[in-house]
Amino acid sequence: MQTFKALMARKTEDGFDAKWENISEDELMDGDVTVRISHTTLNYKDGLALTGNAPIIRRWPLIPGIDFTGTVEASSHPDFAKGDDVILNGWGVGEGHHGGYAEVARVSGDWLVKRPPAFTPAETMAIGTAGYTAMLCVLALEANGATPEKGPILVTGASGGVGSVAISVLAKLGYNVTAATGRLGETDFLKSLGAADVIDRAELAERARPLDKERWAGAVDVAGSGTLAHVLATTKYGGTVAACGLAHGMDLKTTVMPFILRNVTLAGVDSVMALKEKRVAAWTRLAADLDRGKLAELTVTKPVEAVQDLAPKILAGQVRGRVVLEVS
Repeated sequence: MQTFKALMARKTEDGFDAKWENISEDELMDGDVTVRISHTTLNYKDGLALTGNAPIIRRWPLIPGIDFTGTVEASSHPDFAKGDDVILNGWGVGEGHHGGYAEVARVSGDWLVKRPPAFTPAETMAIGTAGYTAMLCVLALEANGATPEKGPILVTGASGGVGSVAISVLAKLGYNVTAATGRLGETDFLKSLGAADVIDRAELAERARPLDKERWAGAVDVAGSGTLAHVLATTKYGGTVAACGLAHGMDLKTTVMPFILRNVTLAGVDSVMALKEKRVAAWTRLAADLDRGKLAELTVTKPVEAVQDLAPKILAGQVRGRVVLEVS
């Protein structure tokens, strides 16, 4: 019987332990598509899972990794056949279903999308859930009327995965982008991605008045908590804030005044359970609107075995841009 390597997390008396093991396909979970994985990546959620800083893993034992790309080896799903190149983002993979830190995965075909021909497998994982989420945020801004002529767009967590891809896409679309970061040493890097201005995230940590000076026509926020409250209070009339993260906290202490006096929209963006048509739309737009040269600038490539060393670094904000992990 074929065996393959996988990073298996197992529950222990002290918490959990994750080790690379050789396992058989019989140990995989149910699914109608089997994929030979070529690349995966590291997202903030993966960092939480691998360090145990949040209860991301809900089933034991489990192979972590919320993203992967590869080639179909076997399928009974009508949309996929052997040899198809596919991408998976989210759907609880790496949380309650075996994920991408392995050479082989078995999943539901309903969770997969075909890889756009514009991208190599490595490029799709340079994008990963972070970049795909960034594109969902851009689509949310557009759906609520954002245009470059209406003013600057703020991107928080700018040096991270979501932020760096959001800057690249928005800049290519003609928006004036302000990048907020806690690492001002990355200013040149962020401007190379297309940011017109870079500010210290500490500016957004200060408690704003219920309605403060209007600064942004819209925003992509990965922080939540006081940062999101500040952004809402400083968004221009009719603006939209696409919120997709909680890096600074899950609380939100604000007032209704931005919503009812400035007609501000707070658009929640979920990438895990997004419908397939939204996923396909996001990947189609990424193929059209993401500068592949900029994508290369913000990407570093490592062997998948490095993921455990990288996990605490992404939580500490020490990972710039995106990480591609080569599996096979």
